Amino acid sequence: MANIITCIRMICSIVLVFCPAFSVSFYVLYVLAGMTDVLDGIVARYFKTVSDFGSKLDTVADFIFCLVCFIKIIPVLKLESWMVIWIFVIAFIKLINLISAYVVQKKFVACHSNLNKLTGALLFCLPLTLKVIDLRYSMVVIGTVATFAAIQEGHLIRKGLS
Repeated sequence: MANIITCIRMICSIVLVFCPAFSVSFYVLYVLAGMTDVLDGIVARYFKTVSDFGSKLDTVADFIFCLVCFIKIIPVLKLESWMVIWIFVIAFIKLINLISAYVVQKKFVACHSNLNKLTGALLFCLPLTLKVIDLRYSMVVIGTVATFAAIQEGHLIRKGLS
């Protein structure tokens, strides 16, 4: 059941490619995909069907959803140069963390810290709030949380706590 919910996120993400950014259809599919991201894990734990395959499928579904959102949303946003620099710095820290995890633990590690989860929730809310909260303010909040999350992630990985 949980894997079916995860597959629904993949389908929503693919269909999202064909919707104009910030249209009603975009928002409906976007929220539905976000709900499936929360629901699949709850269902898997409730029915005790958590599996390695389900975890990997969830990671693939997350990647597809993030990639589609990036492709659809970033071109529409009016990012200032300081925002772009900050995003690249966070991405660089995350890349260093990924490499460090592989060197230290001999495998790729996904760190599901509370700060990483908060960052994900804030990023998910961003498109839903663009009409009412100026992007500059959202960027400061999300960027700050994401920066601390990336630094914490690196610490947890290097200490073997991820």
